[in-house]
Amino acid sequence: MQDFQKILEKAEEYKADMTKFLRDMVAIPSESCDEKRVVLRIKEEMEKVGFDKVEIDPMGNIHGTIGHGKRLIAYDAHIDTVGVGNMDNWEFDPYKGFEDDEKIGGRGTSDQEGGMASMVYAGKIIKDLGLEDDYTLVMVGSVQEEDCDGLCWQYIVNEMGLKPEFVISTEPTDGGIYRGQRGRMEIKVTTSGISCHGSAPERGDNAIFKMAPILQELEELHTKLITDDFLGKGSLTVSQIFHSSPSRCAVADGCSISIDRRLTKGEDKDYAINQILELPSVKKANAKVEMYVYDTPAYTGLVYPTDCYFPSWVVEEDHVACQSVAEAYEKLFNKAPRIDKWTFSTNGVSITGMFDIPTIGFGPGAEAQAHAPNEITWKQDLVTCAAMYAALPKVYLSK
Repeated sequence: MQDFQKILEKAEEYKADMTKFLRDMVAIPSESCDEKRVVLRIKEEMEKVGFDKVEIDPMGNIHGTIGHGKRLIAYDAHIDTVGVGNMDNWEFDPYKGFEDDEKIGGRGTSDQEGGMASMVYAGKIIKDLGLEDDYTLVMVGSVQEEDCDGLCWQYIVNEMGLKPEFVISTEPTDGGIYRGQRGRMEIKVTTSGISCHGSAPERGDNAIFKMAPILQELEELHTKLITDDFLGKGSLTVSQIFHSSPSRCAVADGCSISIDRRLTKGEDKDYAINQILELPSVKKANAKVEMYVYDTPAYTGLVYPTDCYFPSWVVEEDHVACQSVAEAYEKLFNKAPRIDKWTFSTNGVSITGMFDIPTIGFGPGAEAQAHAPNEITWKQDLVTCAAMYAALPKVYLSK
């Protein structure tokens, strides 16, 4: 059996290397659909530490492979970030970042290029300590997650044919092991009217007025959504409103809203759409209810359209993948892990939600840091996760 103390010592030894690598990634702006430069930086690091194979697929995801065994395992880190928002809210440059003895600051440190830093150096630990076995480990740096979570893995499974036994998501987990999340949908509701001069509104049909009772009924619908004991309650909010009108002196002939719908266990796209279609105000206005479609090109130019539907998912706590991660944690750190769920959405929506490949989360950083100004992660988290990622494959094979 592997020497867990040696794994921990190696992970600690590489703390400075992981810190430098993460700071290099943070310094490269890499919002969704603009990840090329950070992907090339990751490729350089994977090759430097001795991965057996490093490839970039046609969507632009990077795949680093360790080993040649029969059992296929994958780790995932999305390497795109959100933007920086209002710079007045930042106390330091989000791309220059900073570090002190404990923390690393910058956009993407927790969400979630820190996961990539730990993954790559887990690969080096595996090589250093001869931890290869009858497994092939593919570490994926995935793109476009912030724009369309799970799209990258739809492409990886459907087009690249990569179907691992389970996937570790390195999204931030605040030190816990995560095994599920609520799903989500992006829904559009549209009302139509007839424009006329604003001085005589009775001659037209105001699409904005038609939308008003729909907004009220949607607000009420949110309070009636179902709850799951583990994932929690479904939710609904109106996130955007648009209109069309010939001028500010005319009756609006069109009005649309965007709905962010969070789906708990037992809710799917048909269920959520039908709830809205059945609202009396929607029927009265003859409103159109539809899902958004994501069809933005990747940085490679590839377009892979998908509905903006991201299913909820749960992996049972007694599943061998979850138990293997828990066992590796206990053997490394001599304590029981916290097993929980994410509040936000991850690539697990397709890995598990669409393809039924178990996803287990364990990643450096904190959920609360995601998308926030002054984003940070912790150096010790990088060490902890690198050790876990290095130890896990052989623990899983022993189960």
